[in-house]
Amino acid sequence: MKENEIKQEGKNKVPKSYETEEKEILTFNEIDLSGTYSYASYLRWKFEERVELIRGKIFPMGAPATTHQVCTGDVFVVLYQFLKGKQCRVFISPFDVRFAGKSLADKDVFTVLQPDICVVCDDQKIDEKGCVGAPDIVVEVLSLENKRKELDLKFKVYEEFGVREYWIIDPIKKSLLKYALNENGAFVLGKDSVDAEKFTSDVLPGFCLDEKELFEGQ
Repeated sequence: MKENEIKQEGKNKVPKSYETEEKEILTFNEIDLSGTYSYASYLRWKFEERVELIRGKIFPMGAPATTHQVCTGDVFVVLYQFLKGKQCRVFISPFDVRFAGKSLADKDVFTVLQPDICVVCDDQKIDEKGCVGAPDIVVEVLSLENKRKELDLKFKVYEEFGVREYWIIDPIKKSLLKYALNENGAFVLGKDSVDAEKFTSDVLPGFCLDEKELFEGQ
C-alpha cells in the first residue's frame, strides 16, 4: 500500500488483510514490513524495538534525541502539575493509543500510536493497555527522524478520529503550534494568546505554557 493510499483510508475502513497467526514474535527481523497488521498482532510482538501502526502498516520508532526528551519532559511536568486534582489525566510515551472504528476488538483495530504526550478527560477510554479512542489533546515533539510522519500521516489520523487539540512542538526552530478541531471535524490553526510567549489551551481553561521558558537553554 502506498503512503497516499494510507492517508486516504477512512477511519471505519478495515484493511483488506491482517496477520492472523497466534505465535509470539520475538525479534523485529521476523516481521514482514510489507504486511498489514492489527492490534491483535501488535500484542504478540515481544521484541524491544518500538513501532506504531497506521492503517495496519508498521512504522518503526527511532531513539529520540536528547533535545526531544528534555522538551517532552518539561511539557509533561507542566501539564501534570496543572491537572493535579482535575478530571483530565496526562500520559507520556510509551503509552499506546488505539484508534478504533466501529469495533473495539483487538483484531479490528489497525492504528496504534504512541504520542509523546496525551491528555485524556474521559476515564472510560483508559484501560490497562492504554487509551482506546481519541485523547482530548495530543502533543508531538518533532525531531529530524519523525517530522514527516507527525506532520502528515499522524495529523490525518488525529483529525479523523476527533482529537480536540493537536500541539506540534519543534525544539530546533523553537516553535509551538496548536491545531484545534472545528465544528466540521477539521483541524484549524489555533489563535495565539494575547501574550505571544504564553501558550494557552481551549480544552484546558486556565492552562498556560511559557514558550520562552520552555525553549530556554535548548
